[in-house]
Amino acid sequence: MNALFPPPADTSTIKLRVLSLGAGVQSTTLALMAAHGAVGPMPDCAIFADTGWEPRAVYEHLAWLRSPNVLPFPVHIVSDGNIRDGLVKGAQGDRWVSIPAFTRSASGKVGMIRRQCTKELKIVPIRRKVRELIGIAGKRSPNHPVVEQWIGISFDEIVRMKMSMEPWQVNRFPLVEMGMTRRDCLRWLERNGYPAPPKSSCIGCPYHSDSLWRQMHEEDPDAWDDAVAIDRLIRTGFRNLRGEVFLHRSCLPLDEADLDTLADKGQLDLFADECDGMCGV
Repeated sequence: MNALFPPPADTSTIKLRVLSLGAGVQSTTLALMAAHGAVGPMPDCAIFADTGWEPRAVYEHLAWLRSPNVLPFPVHIVSDGNIRDGLVKGAQGDRWVSIPAFTRSASGKVGMIRRQCTKELKIVPIRRKVRELIGIAGKRSPNHPVVEQWIGISFDEIVRMKMSMEPWQVNRFPLVEMGMTRRDCLRWLERNGYPAPPKSSCIGCPYHSDSLWRQMHEEDPDAWDDAVAIDRLIRTGFRNLRGEVFLHRSCLPLDEADLDTLADKGQLDLFADECDGMCGV
């Protein structure tokens, strides 16, 4: 255990332990470690928030996790809308849950749209399910922790840690406690005979690195074609938004963007931003 990030000292009031399952490397490792008894106490359940636009491999991996004899606790799936459908409606002038897409004004100035997707399509539906499970949906919230939520952020991603803003819930980061990095997670999976999980993130997430875009183009042509189609569709039409909208940070159409990485070009990648907290773990 890492002494810098111990679990909450007083867990006597905790009535429910929930694992936030993104179905990526870290949260999958955390779920399977719990199943092996390598971290505890055993979660009561896991919750996967479905944005409706994950790659096919993620849904297949999630189905395996939910299959008999894999995890000793249930995996609930929650959803508060389809992010792809929302983008289509937004491009037609309807309300939409904004993603951190890139914008280019008529003068050539590049910007980035405020991100709402993580909160509205991940955090909120998970919180709603947790309140239902603990029996406080529609009721006054307790003023002390009754829920411990496990989040699969690894030690190399400490900057993504966030404490709970709800007095009735505490966040716990078991991988950080154990000093486990993403690479450690992959090694644990390999030692225990598990394959590496697929990358968990929306197909058209603007936070994709060029290497991930290129991998999608080469290995998942259906997802790539879908992302290209949505990228073309969202160029204009959003209410209160000037300029053109793009999924790729170059502000070029996705199928015209240079997908050679900065490392390929011998440069240092200074664009280290990414979805935090609930996405991609």
